Amino acid sequence: MNRQNSRWRPWTVGATTRNRTLAVHRREPVPVAGRTSVIGLIVQHTTAYETSRLVQAIGEAAAVAEISIVVRRVHHGGPPAELHQTAEQFVQSGVAGLVLASVGAEAGADRIVPPHLPVVTVDGADGWRWPDVSIDQFTGGLLATRHLLGYDHRTVWHVAGPERAPATRTREAGWRAALAEAGLTPRMVRTDGTAASAYECGLRLARVARCTAIFAANDYVALGVMRGMREGGRRIPEDVSLVGYDDVPEAAYLQPPLTTVGHSFAHIGTEVLRLLVDRSRGGVRCSERVSIRPTIMSRCSVA
Repeated sequence: MNRQNSRWRPWTVGATTRNRTLAVHRREPVPVAGRTSVIGLIVQHTTAYETSRLVQAIGEAAAVAEISIVVRRVHHGGPPAELHQTAEQFVQSGVAGLVLASVGAEAGADRIVPPHLPVVTVDGADGWRWPDVSIDQFTGGLLATRHLLGYDHRTVWHVAGPERAPATRTREAGWRAALAEAGLTPRMVRTDGTAASAYECGLRLARVARCTAIFAANDYVALGVMRGMREGGRRIPEDVSLVGYDDVPEAAYLQPPLTTVGHSFAHIGTEVLRLLVDRSRGGVRCSERVSIRPTIMSRCSVA
C-alpha cells in the first residue's frame, strides 16, 4: 500500500489527533539526510481488529503531518527471512524511518535493521534497542476481572484466545492476578480467538451453573459466547455477566450492549510518530517505553 502522494488523506482525522500530531511534527520533520519523507510500517496479523486499527491510527497521524506510509505484512510465525527481506527492501528504498508492529522476537528484527535508521516498535520484544509503544494488556485483564468481581460474583471464568498470541497471554496474566488478589481459583476454557470457536465454548459453559461471570479474550469471542449462552438458556446479564476486550465498533450495538476494555488508538499513533521524529533527531533514549493504559467501557452486559 504505497502512498507516495504526501497530500493524500486516507482517513478522517479528529481535531485532537490533528493538533497533537501537528505539535509533534513542528518539532522537526521526519526525513533525515539522504532519505525520503516515507515511513515503512511492518505488521503481523493485519486481519485482526487491533492490528488493523493500529495501522489506521499510525496512518492518520502520518497523514496529518503530511508524511507518507508504506505498509507491508509479514506472516505470524513465518520464517525470519521474510521479515529480513521486507526490512531490507525498506532500507534500500531510503525510508525515513521504520515502525515494527507486533513483530515477535523470534523474527530477529534487532539483528537486521541498520543502527542509523530511526526505528520505533509497537509491542516490541523485551531487550530490543528501540523505543517502544505498547498497550498495557496486563492491566486490561486486571481491570476487566476486577470489574466483574465488583458485582459479587464468586469467580470469573476466562474464555481465552490462542495461547501463541502474546496479547492473549498477557491479558490472561492480568485475569489471573486479579483472581489471586481475591483468593479465587481460576477457571478457563480456550478458543482459537474467533466467534465460531467461542460459540461452542458458550454452549458448554451454559450448562455450568456456577459460571456466572466471564471475561472474554476479545469482543468477537464475547459475541460467540453471547450466542452460545442464549441458545443454552442463559441470559446476559441476568444469569451471566460478560466483559470483552478491544471495544470494536459493533460492541455498543450488540444485544445487550457489550461492556468491554478499550484504549485510544489515536494516542498510540501519535506516540509512535512522536518517538520516530525524536529518534530521527537523536533526542529520544533507546530505552524509552510508552505504555497506553486501557479503560473499562461500561455498558449493559454486567450485573
